[in-house]
Amino acid sequence: MSANPNDPTINWEKLAPLIPHPGRFPILQELSTKQQVALLCRVLFQEGYNDHIAGHVTYRQDDGTMLVNPWELAWDEVCASDILTIDANGKVLDGRWNVTPAINVHRDMHTLRHDVRVVIHNHSEWGSVWAACKRVPPIYDQTSALVDTDPAIYDEYLGTVNDESAGRAAVEALGEHKWALLANHGVFLVARDIRQAHLRAITLEWRCRLAWRVEQLGGGSPLAPQVAAGMGAMTDGNGFPFLWEAMARREIRRDPRVLE
Repeated sequence: MSANPNDPTINWEKLAPLIPHPGRFPILQELSTKQQVALLCRVLFQEGYNDHIAGHVTYRQDDGTMLVNPWELAWDEVCASDILTIDANGKVLDGRWNVTPAINVHRDMHTLRHDVRVVIHNHSEWGSVWAACKRVPPIYDQTSALVDTDPAIYDEYLGTVNDESAGRAAVEALGEHKWALLANHGVFLVARDIRQAHLRAITLEWRCRLAWRVEQLGGGSPLAPQVAAGMGAMTDGNGFPFLWEAMARREIRRDPRVLE
């Protein structure tokens, strides 16, 4: 992937002083969708989405099939060849591993939201803290404000999301929101593409982590709501330039086997 000067999601005019020749240098090699899904798992593991083998990412393809990480592997060991292809009912069409029993929550979300390509569920380290408290973390800095709107709170734990009723309840709680904290459970978020999914996932975990630390010191002064909303509307809607690519490059340097 190169820095394309015709990319409508990037305001090159504002970035021009920093990047005189935006189309000259490749910032990330061309990647298959399976490679991107594997990289997303790896990158998010480093950010706190690290509850052993728990959690799942799906990517809905144009033909209605979905890519998903396998049940048996932790997110920090997933490679592109491990990513499964499944049909709309969760049946494995391609791949040597098994699909998560909680695939129903992804199936239901992709059915409900045709604007969504990526669905992520995990018990992230800091998001789970605020989910357990059934509280939305305040926004204390600009990184916490990279996505606008507060996460929805689903405040009743009905069991693991592989249970049909519990999974459907989580989907209904998210509704048209971008992200949610599932009480006594974890986080649930959706996006239109890999870049937006990455931004939303890391912003939620950063926001949860920083807010906990600030409150341990007695609290602070959150950003003014209009400032936070303006920041989030600009970055979440347009994509944060180069962030996903930088984190993907770092993971590839750490372990090039992720692309295999």
